[in-house]
Amino acid sequence: MSETVEAKEIERPEARERVQDALAEVSALLRKHRLVEGLVHEQLEHAPLGDHMGRGELIESLVTKQNRAQLTRKLDRLHPADIAYILEALPLDERLYIWDMVRAGRDGEILLEVSDAVRESLISSMDTEELVAAAETLDAEEIADLAPDLPQEVMDDVFSGLPLEEREQLRAAMSFEDDMVGALMDFEDLQVRPDVTLEVVLRYLRRFDELPSQTDQLFVVDRDEKLLGILPVNRLIVSEPDTLVASVMQPPVVKLMQHEKAGDAASAFERYDLVSAPVVDTNDKLVGRVTVDEILDFVRERGEEEMLAQAGLREEEDVFASVWKSFQNRWSWLAINLVTAFIASRVIGAFEGSIAKLVALAALMPIVAGIGGNSGNQTITMIVRAVALGQVTREHARKLFRKEIIVAAINGVVWGGVMGVVATLLYKDVMLGLVMVLAMTLNLMLAALMGVLIPMTLLRFERDPAVGSSVLITAVTDSGGFFIFLGLATLILIR
Repeated sequence: MSETVEAKEIERPEARERVQDALAEVSALLRKHRLVEGLVHEQLEHAPLGDHMGRGELIESLVTKQNRAQLTRKLDRLHPADIAYILEALPLDERLYIWDMVRAGRDGEILLEVSDAVRESLISSMDTEELVAAAETLDAEEIADLAPDLPQEVMDDVFSGLPLEEREQLRAAMSFEDDMVGALMDFEDLQVRPDVTLEVVLRYLRRFDELPSQTDQLFVVDRDEKLLGILPVNRLIVSEPDTLVASVMQPPVVKLMQHEKAGDAASAFERYDLVSAPVVDTNDKLVGRVTVDEILDFVRERGEEEMLAQAGLREEEDVFASVWKSFQNRWSWLAINLVTAFIASRVIGAFEGSIAKLVALAALMPIVAGIGGNSGNQTITMIVRAVALGQVTREHARKLFRKEIIVAAINGVVWGGVMGVVATLLYKDVMLGLVMVLAMTLNLMLAALMGVLIPMTLLRFERDPAVGSSVLITAVTDSGGFFIFLGLATLILIR
């Protein structure tokens, strides 16, 4: 969660190309290492017994050291975020080989950057001493990010090794849930008093080797550390040195509470183009700050979680995970999908006689179900996005139902009319075309209804509205589409 703006550059095309080049270079060095190792072993097998224990082992040792030195030099030049990207893109055995070559002082930074699933595999390869050493290189809020994945004995050792102030900060950071502002907060806030001059503030800042990342403002507090205002760095630089802080300080654009939702903080950062924002407790005491890099991490992680949840995946999955772990992650919603597919097949089975009498029904019914599923997914995606942005609440459900059903009815008449004409021309049956129009319109309206109802129901029970929503909407529109189409066809066409 401590990713810097520099690390974010991998999102830009030229930076992404650089990290892809680094991955290709590391992969090439690994292939070279395996090739040379194989050749040396082959020579050892065919060498005389004396050479087997002498010159051959020496060659193997020299070649291995040379390859490891090349890889180590390459890794030392890479940013921790780039190393994390490479580790995520390598199979487990190669990942652990590269991880073993990373300098010990960088372990903690890289563990913060990798995905949760990959972090688990790296941590499992480290002993207690290595994990404690890695954690001790991090700040309190960063250790709190790693804490859920670290063994209890490691956390006990880390706690005992921290100074009292950092120990309290770590305890505070671990007390917040992942979706709270306090979980994103860091404690590197620069505080100044309102009754000092800007010259005093500048002298204070020069005592630091470097300012904390994302420092765009200083926080003005009284002697009880209650937040009074902010001092923007740009105002500090251009104002007269003998000016009092109180004369140039400004009210904060946003003042975040440590227990409020992180999503609200993300919306505030986006709305007001913030770089950092103060965090206060219920007594208005400054307890930390939130920076834009933490907000970007939160938004990205939440987006990934929602994307996985819509596909019915319970958690992020390491692409090189074992078969058993992948099965555990995927089986539950597949089981639900199997049940819904069986229900859809029973709906079709109930109309076997109608399908046997009019074979055209078998060719046309996937169209009705398919367009219903697409329309339902459009509706549910819009609703889930609006809920995530705080634009929709349960009170809006009635208006949303009405609006989405009208949109679906219009789409049903338009596109159902198109397919009705096509069906009439293909099968020379006007009534079959009419059935297509009615079936598509009704199924699109059903999709709209469920596209609003599913996320709103989940929201009512305080569940994530994205979880499995696409699986559920597809199940409803498939079964409902088959039933509507085949039912109408049986009533109108089959005599």
